[in-house]
Amino acid sequence: MKTKLTTLITTALLGLTLNAADVKPYPLKTCLVSGNELGSMGKPITKVYDGQEIKFCCKPCIKKFEANQAKFLSKLPK
Repeated sequence: MKTKLTTLITTALLGLTLNAADVKPYPLKTCLVSGNELGSMGKPITKVYDGQEIKFCCKPCIKKFEANQAKFLSKLPK
């Protein structure tokens, strides 16, 4: 069981490493949810959704984003 779990975790990590090169960088200097300048509330939080890097000013913005991803992703420049 321990070996299967280790193999699963290693495979998942390798998959994340290989896909990291395909991530589009976040183009804004503000939080996509609140509009606050990144860094104004501490270190920005970075997440990746569907190959797009997103930066948030705080944890509550992550919850708001995840509740309506399409709304906020449409704010990104194309």
